[in-house]
Amino acid sequence: MPTMAESEGKDVIDLLKEEYPDVSGTALNYEKPMDLLVATILSAQTTDEQVNKVTPDLFEKYPSVEAYAEADLEKLQEAVNSVNFYRNKAKYIKKSAQRIVEEHDGKVPDRMEDMVELHGVSRKTANVVLSEAYNVHEGVVVDTHVMRLAQRLSLTEHEKREKIERDLMERYPRERWYEVSNMLIAHGRRICHARNPECERCVVRQRCPYYAELQEQGE
Repeated sequence: MPTMAESEGKDVIDLLKEEYPDVSGTALNYEKPMDLLVATILSAQTTDEQVNKVTPDLFEKYPSVEAYAEADLEKLQEAVNSVNFYRNKAKYIKKSAQRIVEEHDGKVPDRMEDMVELHGVSRKTANVVLSEAYNVHEGVVVDTHVMRLAQRLSLTEHEKREKIERDLMERYPRERWYEVSNMLIAHGRRICHARNPECERCVVRQRCPYYAELQEQGE
C-alpha cells in the first residue's frame, strides 16, 4: 500500500489502478458481443459469479443471435432459472435478439442510441457491452458500487445514476471512462463495502471524505 507521501497528488483512480493491476474489464465470461449482452442482462441484481455458472451451457445451447430469437421462451427461462428475475430476463433476451435480427442484420449494435432501444438494456448495460466488446466509450458504467464510491470519495454530489455518470464523464477523459468504472467496482467489491467497509485496508482512505467523517465521529 502506498504511503501518504507516495499517494499525494495522485488521482484516486490511479491509486486504485496500482492496487488492482489484475482488473482490466468485466468479470463476466463471454466470447462474442451477444454472449456479453446476454450475460449483462442476466447480471442485474445477480452476482457475476452466479451468471458465470449459468452461461457456459447457455452459450452452447444458443450459439447465435438467431438462436436466441427463435428460442422457445419456456426452455430459455428454464436455462436461466437460477438467476434472479429469470422469467423477465429471458423475455428481454429473446425480444432483444429478435430486434437485433430484424433491425441490425443479426449484429449486436455498436451505438448507444441503438443499444438502449433493446429490451432490458439500460445505459449501464449498454456501456458495458460497448466498452468491452467494441472499445466504444459512450459513458461510465454506473452500478451500485460506482454510485456508492463516487459519493464516498466526493467524485459527485448527486444521488441519481445519470447525474453521477455525467459527473464522472466530466471529471475524466473519454479514454478512461471504462477504467474508472472497473476500478471503482473492484474496490467496492473487495474493500469499500456498503456495510462495514474495510477502511484500514483502503489504499485511498487518506483521500476519502467518508473515512475522514468516520474518524471525526470516533473521536
